[in-house]
Amino acid sequence: MSHTRAFPEGFLFGAATAAYQIEGAAFEDGRTASIWDAFSRVPDAVINADNGDVACDHYHRYRDDVQVMKRLGLQTYRFSTSWSRVRPEGGALNPKGVDFYKRLVDELLDAGILPWLTLYHWDLPQALQDRGGWTVRETSDLFTEYALDMHDALGDRVDVWTTLNEPWCSSFLSYTAGAHAPGHYSQAEGMLAAHHLLLGHGQTVRELRARDASLNLGLTLNLTVADAVDPANPADLDAARRVDGQFNRWFLDPVFRGSYPADIIQDFRDVDSAAVARWQEAVLPGDLDVISTPIDTLGVNYYHGEFVGGTAPRVNPPGGDAPTVRATSSPFPAHENLFWHDRGLPRTTMGWEVQPEGLTQLLGRVSDEYSAAAGVALYVTENGAAYDDVPVIEGGETRVHDVERVEFVEAHLAAILDALDKGIDVRGYFYWSLLDNFEWAWGYEKRFGIVHVDYATQERTVKDSGLSYARVIAERALAGEGVLRLTS
Repeated sequence: MSHTRAFPEGFLFGAATAAYQIEGAAFEDGRTASIWDAFSRVPDAVINADNGDVACDHYHRYRDDVQVMKRLGLQTYRFSTSWSRVRPEGGALNPKGVDFYKRLVDELLDAGILPWLTLYHWDLPQALQDRGGWTVRETSDLFTEYALDMHDALGDRVDVWTTLNEPWCSSFLSYTAGAHAPGHYSQAEGMLAAHHLLLGHGQTVRELRARDASLNLGLTLNLTVADAVDPANPADLDAARRVDGQFNRWFLDPVFRGSYPADIIQDFRDVDSAAVARWQEAVLPGDLDVISTPIDTLGVNYYHGEFVGGTAPRVNPPGGDAPTVRATSSPFPAHENLFWHDRGLPRTTMGWEVQPEGLTQLLGRVSDEYSAAAGVALYVTENGAAYDDVPVIEGGETRVHDVERVEFVEAHLAAILDALDKGIDVRGYFYWSLLDNFEWAWGYEKRFGIVHVDYATQERTVKDSGLSYARVIAERALAGEGVLRLTS
């Protein structure tokens, strides 16, 4: 017998996007190149040499897209502003770029949708990368200036401000692994980038708080649950410790505790002592006090867990890295004797495990060890899945029957309800992504959206997952068993 589980009053339902992945208009109205405009033109860096020049053409179609959001019943929309559009070349303010975000925010407010603004989702102006990018302290200061420009423009209409999205990706995945822009291969640069990203975060929170104490301020981290293949095996436990330390604690500890994890510093030193020495010189007195400036909200991005051990598996599990020709390396500096194993869970077309119970576990761990004592609210700011969606024509209309994504969303919303039942302060959920879009090194090969985008025509089609999610939002409840009945 089925039953329903209600979400608490005030719980927010939304969806998320990022500027470079959807806006297009890459060189219109004064916008200049970001590191992703440059990186996507590096031979073999992105599948099919795809880029974000047009993407979903959201820059010109934002009004229609907001109407799609309204149809879905979204209460909030998480989007990012493009540094390269607002301050081209990292320099003077560009009024046309700012005006776009003013129009977007006005459209959202007119539709009754809460704007949830992210200041940095990986699109550093290329001109600043040419001066060292996130490896130099100047970028932290320039980021704070850009953030204050955005507040000058939108502070009267936007109450929720997120500084960074997934700084692990824009540091270690980008400056150490070479997999994302700017595509470097340096342990030292990854460490420096992580520190200066966090420093820019802390500085911005301080400045915005001084301007308006009523703002909801925070950042978003991509976090995981690292499980040892054999909890009784010291090598497996150490592998899990190193994944957790390099992925989770390297960012959680400075923000909530004002320190970097000592065990990971030593792990990094064992790999490259010169890199650690260079990083230590860059961490100036007072930096960690700034980084640990109190926040109101922590965004948790969760896609899958990790099943890791100290010995190689007989068969390597599918990975989530784009099969590009250009070489990449590990984003984990301390990756010796670190191996991923398969535990037999279903996988998305990214090769990522589907592990909704990991979200409950993760929210509990973050709450218990970090956020609850600090009085910081948790929001799941990204969660989603890529599947091979195939549009079909039925009754003269385009439909996308993405049953796996319907089940994915339902299972992860149930995992959040499980966390709420445990007393964990989770206040909202944002599906990633509203639209199919440019998926970084994967180009347009992977579709995460609850809205299908025909890139040739830019036609939008709400998928069955979008219809299902709309019903959850309307009813503010989740069916206890089975897949929700879909309605158009």
